[in-house]
Amino acid sequence: MSSNTRTEAAPDPLASDLIGSGVEGGLGDQVQAWWQRVRSGDMGALPAVGGLVVLSILFSVMSPFFLTERNFANLLNQAATLVVLGMALVFVLLLGEIDLSAGVTGGVGMALFVVLNAQFGVPWPLALLIGFGFGFFIGALIGFFVARVGIPSFVVTLGLFLGLQGLALVVIGPGGLFRVEVPELIALQNGNLPVWAGWAMLLIMLAVSAGTAFWDRARRARAGVPNRAISLVFIKLGVIAVLGGIVVFILNQDRGQGLNAVQGVPNVVPIVLVILWIGTFVLDRTRFGRYLYAIGGNAEAARRSGVKVRWIKWWAFVICSSLAVFSALLSVSRVGSVDATVGRDIVLSGVAAAVVGGVSLFGGRGRLMHAAIGALVIAVITNGLGLLNLPAGINLLVTGGVLILAATVDALSRIRSGGVRT
Repeated sequence: MSSNTRTEAAPDPLASDLIGSGVEGGLGDQVQAWWQRVRSGDMGALPAVGGLVVLSILFSVMSPFFLTERNFANLLNQAATLVVLGMALVFVLLLGEIDLSAGVTGGVGMALFVVLNAQFGVPWPLALLIGFGFGFFIGALIGFFVARVGIPSFVVTLGLFLGLQGLALVVIGPGGLFRVEVPELIALQNGNLPVWAGWAMLLIMLAVSAGTAFWDRARRARAGVPNRAISLVFIKLGVIAVLGGIVVFILNQDRGQGLNAVQGVPNVVPIVLVILWIGTFVLDRTRFGRYLYAIGGNAEAARRSGVKVRWIKWWAFVICSSLAVFSALLSVSRVGSVDATVGRDIVLSGVAAAVVGGVSLFGGRGRLMHAAIGALVIAVITNGLGLLNLPAGINLLVTGGVLILAATVDALSRIRSGGVRT
């Protein structure tokens, strides 16, 4: 037989570009496979979702204001900064690395933006681009020291965490504070979509989800790779339609306390959803995403199989730092000002959000949606305890306890799934 002859058993080249979706088959097969994963310790975001439900019920009983339309919108605005930062950190946590400087990187990026715009008259789009450029530079710098020089990411980012706080003081000045005078940026966290736009957003979400699902199925069919039952696609779309419809309906209610009506989905919601979709697409449907998971699972095996581990790590830190600047932008938009302390305290909460949501600290396991759910859990704790007028120390104690519990679940699940206890 000629060496150029291709047998029927040979895989289609397109199959190499596809990510396996787990056990294929009908709904019963999927439920059985999911239950086996849970029993083996891979619970994903299940504990976080359960915690979110329990906390919501608990706070709704303890405070009559928790389930109001006004507090629901406030909760989404409050969680947005942490959701984006948690998703940013997923890219490095999947590698088994960490970035302790992400918060202050965003803070310095915003400090550069506001000083350039307010003091030197640089147009705000250019000043903002420079701020994001700073995030890109810091991510590239971390990636260089971690991937090229071989310094542990904990050491590099801890040093930057301390050093960038000093840089923020230099840029802003001790005790300095600059107000953000750009209406477009203030509206990110303080404006709402028109009522009709909320429903349009939901229709777009359904269209994109359906298009992505059927595109995936077509690619897998062309590659000769098995597809899951089509009923699962319609179940997913139904869940999005029902839950999304409830959220949009609630947010479209008038939550104002004065003569002017305040209603509509907060502007930040579709922005965060777009970031979530793009990031999930990158992780699930590109080689870069597959390589991230492969390196996190076994970096040496990935290197021996031809993966450019150094470049993947470099880009992961660049993405993390750049998204951290956007997270800081949402924080600044919410408070309307920038000072030298922006980003100092949030990075550990970002790590906590990812871990609470089910992202493994050991690398190789987790999704952006997990970090978003974990961030919502932490935001619900902060919001609910605030409504109960409990001291801030209680909030820290509860959040820390939840993080320890989540890390314990992660460690135990790793051992049960075949990991090694050291």
